[in-house]
Parts: sequence; C-alpha cells; structure tokens
Amino acid sequence: MHPLPTQCPICGDELQVTRLHCGGCGTALEGAFTPGRWQRINGDQLAFAEVFIKRRGKIKDVEDDLGISYPTVVARLNELITALGYEAYPASENGATAPTAPDLAAQRQAILDRLAAGEIDAGSAAQELRAL
Repeated sequence: MHPLPTQCPICGDELQVTRLHCGGCGTALEGAFTPGRWQRINGDQLAFAEVFIKRRGKIKDVEDDLGISYPTVVARLNELITALGYEAYPASENGATAPTAPDLAAQRQAILDRLAAGEIDAGSAAQELRAL
C-alpha cells in the first residue's frame, strides 16, 4: 500500500478522501473525509517527529541522531508544529504571534543547513529567507 497523498500533484491544493473500502468484506463508504493532523505532515516531518519522540524531545540527542545543528532542530520542530495546525511561537499579550530574534536566527540557519545539504536550491533558499 502507498501512503495517503495529501496534496494534489497538479495544483498543490489539499486532497479530500471521498471513498473508503474494506478489503476484508468489501464494504465501501463514500463521503467527504479529511485527513487527521498526522496525515497532513510530509515524509521529512514524520521522520523528524519519530526521532524527536524516540529521543524524548532531548534536542542534543536529536542533533546527534540527525547530524544537524540546534537551530535546525528548532526550525524543523517549528515546521512540524505548524504543519500539525498549531502555532509555533507563544502568543504575546495582545494575541499576536511573532518569532523572537533567536527563533529567526534558528530558522535562517535551518534554511542554510538545508541548502548546504542539497535539500533545496539557492533560489528556494533565497525565497524562504525573504519570507522570514
């Protein structure tokens, strides 16, 4: 079996499951079903989550397992939190959410680490850095 795709390969919009089938008895359900939080994350985010959980959230151990820096661990954790539908940064008193300087530095470093590892190209890195 293949993992459930969550994004349209043509336009990138979220896919909606409309039919479920039981291989045992042949029962089928039709309707509009949405994936749960954990089905919305991509393969890289799932792999990170597995290491993070296995290492009980100890960032140093996650760094060692994945061979990445502290800022990269923090940035990937923030990406995972956001992908799961939560706010990655604590809310301020007025309800606004804004990254702190260390968070921005961690995000920048994570982008540069991904560029250095060949996970993204220079254009994508520049675009992501501008978006911060």
